[in-house]
Amino acid sequence: MNARATMVALVPALLLAAVGCSSTTTPATGKAPDPKGSAGSTSGASGAAAPSAAASGAAAPKTGGSALERSALAPGDLAGYQISAQGKNPNAPDGQPQADKKACQPLADIMGDEPDPSARETVSRGIGSQKQIGLAVSASVSSYSESDAKALIARLKAAVAACGTGFSAKVEKQSGSYREVKAAAYRTGGDESVSWTMTAAAEGVSAQVHLVVVREGDTVVRLMALNVAAAQQKAQVPQEVADKQVEKVQKAG
Repeated sequence: MNARATMVALVPALLLAAVGCSSTTTPATGKAPDPKGSAGSTSGASGAAAPSAAASGAAAPKTGGSALERSALAPGDLAGYQISAQGKNPNAPDGQPQADKKACQPLADIMGDEPDPSARETVSRGIGSQKQIGLAVSASVSSYSESDAKALIARLKAAVAACGTGFSAKVEKQSGSYREVKAAAYRTGGDESVSWTMTAAAEGVSAQVHLVVVREGDTVVRLMALNVAAAQQKAQVPQEVADKQVEKVQKAG
């Protein structure tokens, strides 16, 4: 298995869609991210969207639909960002990643198609920054029972505290490791939240990832970011992206 295929299982959902949005401008290095998600761009994941769909607009988010669909980010919501809807990457493995340590399973789950198996419905978006070239963000909103949503946040906080030394995860036959798991201060709205950073690594390829998960009532917002132009560079979910997504959830609720 090559590094590209392995990284598909490692980095967050929908980052291929975000790469499709963010790669319209060539990075300062003069080399655009590989649209197929090469090891150099470290893009793609379970449930990731194809960049061609994002770039062409074929995967434009629905304007109607359920309340959850309406609460998700849409084109025009954020100046300086391109937003696309999810489209399944045919090279991505199916299912939730399985961690080698039980205490770390919540952190493995959050990298999958759903934040965790108790999600009732999930609507996802890929976001590419036109302000910080190479910054790719995935955003999703998921509906839960309120008790399940509260339990998810509690499990994530416990897992971040317990898994600082790292863990391994596997999806189908693809595996990799997550190390340097660290809680990160981050301001959000909503009822409660948890934020952390970690490094995803496989076959000599690694990427710095920042994650923010917010609960607003029975809805969970999941935000994940990395820099596809410079994977070793620390990435952070832009504050304006988090604020706008939580605001839309609050208004829809």
